[in-house]
Amino acid sequence: MRHVREILRLSLEAGLSTRMAGERAGVGPTTVRDMLKRFARSGLNWPVPAEMSDADLEACLYGLPGMKPGRRKQPEPDWSAVARELKRKHVTLQVLWEEYVAAHPDGYRYSRWCDLFRRWEGRLPLTMRQSHAGGEKMFVDYAGDTVPVVVDRRTGEVRDAHLFVAVLGGSSLSFACATWTEQFADWIEAHNGAFAFFGGVAHLLVPDNAKVAVIKACHFDPMVNRSYTDMARHYGTAVLPARPRKPRDKAKVEACVGIVERWVLGRLRNRIFYSLAEVNAAVAECITDLNDTRVLRQFSKTRRQLFEEIDAPNLKPLPAERWVHAEWKRCRVGLDYHIAIEHHHYSVPWRFARREVEARITTRTVEIFLDGERIAAHMRGSGNGRHTTIPEHMPSSHRRYREWTPVKIREEAARIGPMLSLLVEKIIEDRPHPEQGYRSCLGIIGLAKRFGAERLEAAARRALEIQARNYPSVKSILEKGLDKVPAREASDHTPIFHTNIRGSGYYN
Repeated sequence: MRHVREILRLSLEAGLSTRMAGERAGVGPTTVRDMLKRFARSGLNWPVPAEMSDADLEACLYGLPGMKPGRRKQPEPDWSAVARELKRKHVTLQVLWEEYVAAHPDGYRYSRWCDLFRRWEGRLPLTMRQSHAGGEKMFVDYAGDTVPVVVDRRTGEVRDAHLFVAVLGGSSLSFACATWTEQFADWIEAHNGAFAFFGGVAHLLVPDNAKVAVIKACHFDPMVNRSYTDMARHYGTAVLPARPRKPRDKAKVEACVGIVERWVLGRLRNRIFYSLAEVNAAVAECITDLNDTRVLRQFSKTRRQLFEEIDAPNLKPLPAERWVHAEWKRCRVGLDYHIAIEHHHYSVPWRFARREVEARITTRTVEIFLDGERIAAHMRGSGNGRHTTIPEHMPSSHRRYREWTPVKIREEAARIGPMLSLLVEKIIEDRPHPEQGYRSCLGIIGLAKRFGAERLEAAARRALEIQARNYPSVKSILEKGLDKVPAREASDHTPIFHTNIRGSGYYN
């Protein structure tokens, strides 16, 4: 409103000069002179009729939309296009007005142009004022702009770091940190940092519908990422995503992102960083300055002071341990009752072979679930193609076979008798690789169940005498009963005694 009635009263009724009337009304003398000229052209007389409102009087002089007197002749801009352009980065009303005047030199002047846009904007749907209770919500998002980081001093290679922003609804206390990516692992780690910074947990987390947080966006029932839900459950909070394409649902963090970009990125624009740690140290300094020194005009307090009064008493306490990021993977158990995770194999109970299971993978552990119940847990192994097997997961037959270690094989052979112990040692020594003799030794020791330990010991003596160091030979000796016959009688070649045969003494 231009205070038309007051300016006309001061000029036409009080008789003040244009300069003095402008000073009283808070406008310039040029504006007063222009208003008097418009009043003279309008055909109205002073005093104007009492029933004429200030808005009608202004319309008569300046020709507002919908009023017949003083009908404007300037080209009307497309205000919806102006509103869309304003949403773009670095675009202001000044820039758009200059483009308008360049196309329409006889168009509205800047002040009138802005006034008409504000009037058009006032007819748009209303925005609901949201109020947030202390400790109720924590809004999270990533900033649109990134921080360049030099990762190689020799080549000058630059990598962009992404800025994570979190803000509490009650006090607007803000947190920011830099991460290499916006992937889930960095997303969770940034949340851990935010919880530690605030010293507590809000009752609700409000992200947008990014894939890192929401698997399937829905206006009524969004599907939240399972690991994100597990993290929220660990901290005793819940996830409430904003509605799709409704950024005003998280207006708090949208505004905070703009503040952080100006307050942090604007100050750090001329600095060069060589690591993510350097970026986060600089960001922490700027955030501390924002929270502790900048006074909010509407409250006459800093964000930190408001936090201590509003949010801090209502936050949930932090758990004893911070959340460890975990990934979920569907796997099918093989015939060897193992699943493969990044080129390493982990066992599950043998009865679950061929079943489809879910693996929860962290940096240190691998947990395996079937229908929501954990059936196995292992320490994380390196991707070397090896197996991590718990003996209790094996069938009894496999377990017995696996329990036959070299030490146990020797102990069992020694328990039966010295001849068998010697035979086992000879079998292992004769093989190119010791493990090649283990199975033969197991077979020979197993013959004790069928023929008895005493006969097996005798058969081992016979096998040593005839140099028969394998399982088939020992088994043949036992089956043919040669273990019961003295070695001299069992031989097919009896010694020959004759006067023409020189004995061993001849060579002494």
